[in-house]
Amino acid sequence: MTNHLANSLELAITDRKLLSHPFYQRWEAGELSFDELRHYAEQYRYFEEMLPRFLGHLAEELPEGAVRDSVLMNLKDEVAVPSHLELFEQFATFYDALEAPISLAMQRLVNAYFEVLIESPAAALAGLWAYESQGTGIADSKAEGLERYYGANSDALAFWLAHGSIEGDHAKWTLEALELLKPDENVVHHSVRIIADAWWEFLDERELVPK
Repeated sequence: MTNHLANSLELAITDRKLLSHPFYQRWEAGELSFDELRHYAEQYRYFEEMLPRFLGHLAEELPEGAVRDSVLMNLKDEVAVPSHLELFEQFATFYDALEAPISLAMQRLVNAYFEVLIESPAAALAGLWAYESQGTGIADSKAEGLERYYGANSDALAFWLAHGSIEGDHAKWTLEALELLKPDENVVHHSVRIIADAWWEFLDERELVPK
C-alpha cells in the first residue's frame, strides 16, 4: 500500500512543488535582495516556532505505538540541542531579521497546520508530509544558494544543512506512520492540498515584498 499511498499523495502536490515557485527559483539564481532574505527569515521563524507545538499536540492525540513513536522521533529532532529554532535564529541573525508581526500568509499557513490537526491524526500526518516530502530538496537548494550568492557563513547555513540531512527520514517516517492508520484517501489528499496551497501562498506573498 505504501507505493499506492505515496503516489496518491504525490499527485496532490504535482502543481505545488515549491522549488518550481518563482521565489525559490530566484533564490537558486542569486536574484534575491538582502531585504528579501531578511523579511523571509522574519516570517519563516513563525513556522519554526509552531512546528514543535504541532508535533507535540499530534503525539498527544495518538495511542502508544509505532505511529506515535514516529511523531515523537520527529519532535526529538526539532528540540534537540541545539534546537532547530536555535539553528534557524543563526540564519535569521546573519540577515539581520527583526521581530516582525506575523504576515497574513504565514498566519494562514500556521492555521492550516492546526486545521488538519483538528481534522484527525491521519489528516495531520498527511499535511506534515506535504512539506517534509520536499524538505531535503528545498533545504539543499537554499544552502547552496546562500553559500554561492548570499555570503552565508557556516552558522547561517547550519539550519538548512541539518534539514537537508534529516528531512528525508522525516518524510519516510511520516508516510509509514500514515500507512499504519489506513487513512481514507480523500481525507489525506485534501489535507496535503491544504498545506501545499498554504505554502505556495506564503511564497506568493514573498514575491510581493519590495525588492
